[in-house]
Amino acid sequence: MIFRTITAAAFAVAASAAGAQDAGMSFFVTSENPGSGGNFGGIEGADAHCASLAEAAGVTGKTWRAYLSTSGENARDRIGAGPWVNAAGTTIAESVDQLHSPDANLTKESALNEMGELVNGRGDDPNRHDILTGSMPDGTVAEGMTCEDWTSDGAEAAGMVGHHDRMGLDDSDAAKSWNSSHSSRGGCGLEALRGTGGDGLVYCFATN
Repeated sequence: MIFRTITAAAFAVAASAAGAQDAGMSFFVTSENPGSGGNFGGIEGADAHCASLAEAAGVTGKTWRAYLSTSGENARDRIGAGPWVNAAGTTIAESVDQLHSPDANLTKESALNEMGELVNGRGDDPNRHDILTGSMPDGTVAEGMTCEDWTSDGAEAAGMVGHHDRMGLDDSDAAKSWNSSHSSRGGCGLEALRGTGGDGLVYCFATN
């Protein structure tokens, strides 16, 4: 009886610790796209998508922003000051400057989704490592590559993507960039994004 009581108490403490860790999450990769590729209904729709997934995962009380640049706003300027941690409590970056430096801890192992799960990368089936950003390596807008400010899934639009697993076809800086690897090919629709190894996923950061 005593053993059972101790075991139950230990389980409760472990569950409480896990819940507290999850509540501290301030960064994740979305587990899914709303359904229209690069068309989120504008930047506000992308932010709402981040918030919805975080809430469904049990993380409340935070203001979420999608790491997406637009013609009027740079991604680096809309995500707060940091630091940011993933669902496992691992620090991604302490500041905006560190996030956009070689010291950023953003890899396949750390770029978890809102449920703390790994996101498929190069070599997995299917590959989902193309993450929409619309940004240059320094977090400023990649002109003409924002899926028309995240309102289009058309074949004529384009969106800059990064590789969350820091892997590509070669060993170039672009191939290893988490936020600025290449433009989408064939448009901003889901099928076009999937064609180069993506799934219309985005990075989400809490500003508080």
